[in-house]
Amino acid sequence: AEAIEIIFDASVISLYDLLHVFWTTHDPTTLNQQGADKGTQYRSAIFYTSLDQKEIAEKSKIEIAEKIWDDPIVTEIVEAQTFYPAEDYHQNYYNKNSDQMYCQIVINPKLKKLKSIHTNLLR
Repeated sequence: AEAIEIIFDASVISLYDLLHVFWTTHDPTTLNQQGADKGTQYRSAIFYTSLDQKEIAEKSKIEIAEKIWDDPIVTEIVEAQTFYPAEDYHQNYYNKNSDQMYCQIVINPKLKKLKSIHTNLLR
């Protein structure tokens, strides 16, 4: 699966808050697809590294996702395996390519939504 690894300081932002951003800026109802990208590598997934993270993810699915999305949530909540960094040209993709059509159509609306819903989490 294509995914991002988020390393965070829980004293600065909680996993629950990060998952709130995830559920509200990403469509967790479309199986094996994100935007125009289709295939199992584009499935919606949360990869946890501890049982505590798993419990928080499952709780957030019920308390957040199931309340804001009408269709069934298809996001997998599974134990993390080996993480492989993307190729160099994918690193900081948006910052390097914000003028590209994909960024304009897919990423910009998510950033706009993030800024409107989660202003309190931004610095």
